[in-house]
Amino acid sequence: MATDARHRIIDATLHLVGTHGIAGITNRRIASLAEVSLGSITYHFPSQSDLLKAALTTFVEEETERLRTIAESYRSQSLSVTEAAALTGRIAEDLAFTAERIAPYELWIQAGRDPDLRATADECWCAYDALTVTILRALDVPDAETFGPVLVATIAGLQLRRLSTGSGTDLAAATLLLLRGATTQP
Repeated sequence: MATDARHRIIDATLHLVGTHGIAGITNRRIASLAEVSLGSITYHFPSQSDLLKAALTTFVEEETERLRTIAESYRSQSLSVTEAAALTGRIAEDLAFTAERIAPYELWIQAGRDPDLRATADECWCAYDALTVTILRALDVPDAETFGPVLVATIAGLQLRRLSTGSGTDLAAATLLLLRGATTQP
């Protein structure tokens, strides 16, 4: 079970990574923002790698739970593929790019450089894939296991584009295009 101090350290880390990048985080900055002692950080996280892994894992666990709750609230409505695509677009567009929402992109890029973080990043993508596959199955999309990661990558890429440019492609339209392609039989 996470302690209050541990959770504040993780929250502060996500905020600082999203604001200053990984190179801009220091134990002093984290301790100041989390309102904990410097020793608290090394007590809970022996290395920066451990802290970054915990921050990414915590973000993804909280985010997938948030998305799972939204998906469950619509399960009984038997959404069409078109309605599901529109809902996906609305959910994505309603997200403000706070520092905490920018942080995972920094951490995923860092995982490309840090083998210790790579396994955690893989677990996180697998969590997104699993949630997406569950939703696709509820929509009766064939071959959901193959299509799920494609849809996750598309949404993540379009969100990255929106983050980096301030605007982006219509996510609902892109999702609908992919879903229609996935549900069309040759």
